[in-house]
Amino acid sequence: MSSPHTPSPDLFFDTAFAPQRNAALKTAIDLEVFTAIDDGAAKVSEIAARCGASERGIRILCDTLTTMGFLTKTAGRYGLTEDSTTFLSKRSAAYLGGTLEFLHMPELAQGFENLTETVRRGTIEASKDLIAPENPIWVRFARAMVPMMMPAVQAIPDILGTAANGPIRILDIAAGHGMFGIALAQRNPAAEVVAVDWPQVLSVATENAAAMGVAGRYRTLAGDAFTVDYASGFDVALLTNFLHHYDPTACVGLLRKVAAALKPGGRVVLLEFVPNEDRVTPTMAARFSLTMLAETAGGDAYTFRELRGMLAEAGFSDASAHPVPGPETVVVATK
Repeated sequence: MSSPHTPSPDLFFDTAFAPQRNAALKTAIDLEVFTAIDDGAAKVSEIAARCGASERGIRILCDTLTTMGFLTKTAGRYGLTEDSTTFLSKRSAAYLGGTLEFLHMPELAQGFENLTETVRRGTIEASKDLIAPENPIWVRFARAMVPMMMPAVQAIPDILGTAANGPIRILDIAAGHGMFGIALAQRNPAAEVVAVDWPQVLSVATENAAAMGVAGRYRTLAGDAFTVDYASGFDVALLTNFLHHYDPTACVGLLRKVAAALKPGGRVVLLEFVPNEDRVTPTMAARFSLTMLAETAGGDAYTFRELRGMLAEAGFSDASAHPVPGPETVVVATK
């Protein structure tokens, strides 16, 4: 016989104090606390000296980070967890701290300030939609979010098997930092990429293409993804982290345009937060719907069934889902 559950307010308070935990993480990133500990600082005095902060402040911050699961504490000495070593020390190639430059932008936070009214209406005020022409936040996205995208960036060439396909033309829509198209071009020396985005964003992609040695096979096409002329004859079209900003009707319309730009047998590649059919698992993909409610007029986190339906309506077939490390899923379909 199971013991009766005793009601607890812990979840309520844990959630109510979430802004404080968020601030603690940001402060630790700003002061490079995780890097300091990775470098060997373990005592409060050592960490404080390395970070240029007060001992009182560091003690309280590190104790808080320990309660959050980011640090360990034994006999007054702090250590990193495996996750913190991998993702929060600047010594790691997988360092994610820089993504806070985008994730903590005031423009993103303001969507949640009036979430009650947004839930009542079912959409945000039109003036607050982040998908506005040439919104400068997407330049910051392009510069800050590459580390979060790298697992998918590295996985997509293997999923497509493009390295051995000979000459291919790649259309990278809403290219942002450009790394998805750049990775394909690196893996296939005969690949050519056309990147579509706003002019200021494309300057970031161009910088990355030059740094990665593919500038000679990397061309840009500035404009609105919904209206610019893609031309035709592409083998692969990339639509990464884009459809979730729009309602299904807009998504199908864009996918039809993408299909027209592809050769017969060409493939479209989506990267999306894809919740299960229950829409509450996995956690991060499921919660992404709330982000879209707060920041876009009609966006959502779509299930694979919903994405497959949109793709079919736009003329694609054989949709397949490919989980990649991290919270997102790659979806591939064929024209």
